[in-house]
Amino acid sequence: MNNRRNLTILAVTMTVIMLGFGMVMPIMPFYIDKLGATGSDLGWLVAVYSLMQLIFAPIWGSVSDRVGRKPVLMLGIVGYAIFLILFGLATRFWMLFVARSLAGILSSATYPSMMAFISDSSTPEERSGGMGKLGAAMGLGVILGPGLGGWLAGDSLSLPFFIAAGLALLTLALVAVFLPESLLPSARRQTKVRTVDVKALWSALRSPIGILLGMAFLVSFGLTSFEGIFGLYALQKFAYDTEQVGTIMVVVGLVSTAVQGTLIGPMTKRWGEPFVIKLSLLGSVIGFWVMLSATTFATILLTTGFFVLTVALLRPAVASLTSQRATTGQGVVLGLNNSFMSLGRIIGPLSAGYLFDVNYNLPFLSGSAIMLVGFFVSLVWVNQDTNTDPVMPTAK
Repeated sequence: MNNRRNLTILAVTMTVIMLGFGMVMPIMPFYIDKLGATGSDLGWLVAVYSLMQLIFAPIWGSVSDRVGRKPVLMLGIVGYAIFLILFGLATRFWMLFVARSLAGILSSATYPSMMAFISDSSTPEERSGGMGKLGAAMGLGVILGPGLGGWLAGDSLSLPFFIAAGLALLTLALVAVFLPESLLPSARRQTKVRTVDVKALWSALRSPIGILLGMAFLVSFGLTSFEGIFGLYALQKFAYDTEQVGTIMVVVGLVSTAVQGTLIGPMTKRWGEPFVIKLSLLGSVIGFWVMLSATTFATILLTTGFFVLTVALLRPAVASLTSQRATTGQGVVLGLNNSFMSLGRIIGPLSAGYLFDVNYNLPFLSGSAIMLVGFFVSLVWVNQDTNTDPVMPTAK
């Protein structure tokens, strides 16, 4: 098996998927505005995608153990292409909602199947490098997508979706023809299909690492509150076009990738995760406020860049400290961390959307207040060096 070629195919696939995801974000508010929908409608569009991914990603992981990685990956790409086409053709809000729901259900098959492919076809020493390349491909798509989507949408809001769908179908052909199956028939097993275990999440929240899991929730809540509603905020407050919103989202992607790739490691090594968490929470409080004070395009770029910098520092610091506080069951703990981040990606956009309908400044004020509560909690609890052995499963 040619692992280098296979990894390249997976990296291209990941880039195309994240490119399409990045192209959607700056355009969706303009679609909403054209159809006469509201901020809460936009919040539902963002949240339903994350909700479907939370429910179906573990299911697809189990399915890939039974039937192999390649068919599940191909199904995810097909579903993603269908979503893009349906979104581009939509003329009613319910059509957008159905398309986003379908995207969350089917495209959630892509990431676990790609990760499983790498695990199947690499040694433990090679595995981290392969997953790192997938992470880099993901970052590339997130950075390039918003700018490309905003530029292409200048003449037609539908055009970026059709182009992204075409790229997805080309990627599907690449996978179908050149990517082998990594899971041999003899290695396939009838694993029990996993679903989200709400009781396990509640038990984890009351465990010694519950505060850190709450911090993981805050990370996603804060970032998706901003990402989910910012395009509509920029449209209604500043009358920005898709290209300007896309440019802002490019800055968001660049700052986030740069911070997580170069800054977080040296900072946690020098000052430790608890200090970085507190600094990031306080910085995000300030970040929400300074974004409200921005009045020009240049100051908006600066203030959003500052806000994203603080949140980008917070996410890996929380994950790292959560892992350190668990003496055993690292996989379970990190799975819990991801689950609480997923909950933040659901609740954050919903709350921001409904608050936006009352006043377009409220999502930022609310986000600042919630992060401030998180900061005060971190002053008391984050320094406590309490280890725990997680015993609860994240899914059943």
